[in-house]
Amino acid sequence: MTDGLNRRSFLTATAAAGLSPLAIGAMPQKPAGAKSPVIVASGNGFPYLDEAMESIRGGADPLDAAIELVAHVEADPNDHSVGYGGVPNEDGVVELDSAVMHGPTHSAGAVASIRDIMHPAAVARLVMRRTKHVLLVGEGAKRFALAHGFKEENLLTDEARQIWLRAKEQQGGYWVPAPPEEVAANIRAEATDLTTGTIHVSALDTHGDLGCVTTTSGWGMKIPGRVGDSPILGAGLYLDNAVGSCGSTGLGEINLLNCASYLIVDEMRRGKQVKDALVAALKHIADVTSRNPRYRGEGGRPNYGVTFYAVSKDGQYAGANMVGGASMAVHDGNEAKMVDCVPIFE
Repeated sequence: MTDGLNRRSFLTATAAAGLSPLAIGAMPQKPAGAKSPVIVASGNGFPYLDEAMESIRGGADPLDAAIELVAHVEADPNDHSVGYGGVPNEDGVVELDSAVMHGPTHSAGAVASIRDIMHPAAVARLVMRRTKHVLLVGEGAKRFALAHGFKEENLLTDEARQIWLRAKEQQGGYWVPAPPEEVAANIRAEATDLTTGTIHVSALDTHGDLGCVTTTSGWGMKIPGRVGDSPILGAGLYLDNAVGSCGSTGLGEINLLNCASYLIVDEMRRGKQVKDALVAALKHIADVTSRNPRYRGEGGRPNYGVTFYAVSKDGQYAGANMVGGASMAVHDGNEAKMVDCVPIFE
């Protein structure tokens, strides 16, 4: 599936749902202003930052620009943590989660455990715009998407199916692994260390308005129906248009236990600079999770990965992660670049 076809599929779906690809409905497009826009994202958003920044400079709503950015990753069969090509649950079914927040109206929408729909972020936007709800799940979310013109598609690629199959075989029982020489190295590696990634994007436009989106296929081989932090407001993402925006990738259960994205934005609201807010929140999370042996490794160090990406109302940005090195994708209005995140534990 080429990128051109992926983009065409996304634009067709949004048009069928009564949306232009960069239309928030009641929110009019605004002319470019004097403030410098900023986009922050997880690393898999880097290739599409220039396009998203061009949209914002052209007057697009920041949420719409963010959703169009993540649509590329949702449609990429080579990203096994998001959308089409995501590693499936333990039954071999791809289930997707997504949430969006819109700063100027402080509104939001989300979908969880949605199947057979390639662009859950765009569906989440429709939940925000076309319902009085915030979160739709499972079959109901799928029916809602189909009612608005989204196309039903098989999201399980052959490579993701092979990763799933290898993981099933490694569990033992009646499944017998294929000889190593018959399995590609990347398939063996991913089946052993199942993808738990995601994509998050927070965007600040030329008028100081914010929008953010998180979208994922979740933890590979998860129990069917598992929902992580990505579609949960305050956990996988959160924004306050007067303060800033934050989102996350990594082990979602940690953010669910700590309402982590809300915590970071609240630290910013209380006066902390972006980096300091991230560090304070991660130290708090490390402290409270150290009480649970499930999340405590050698020497009491966290045994999980989680990374946060944040931007403030005035254009400050930073990223921070719990363990080891990580980087984030940033467009500061002048150029797209990768920026190191601050590690809490080296």
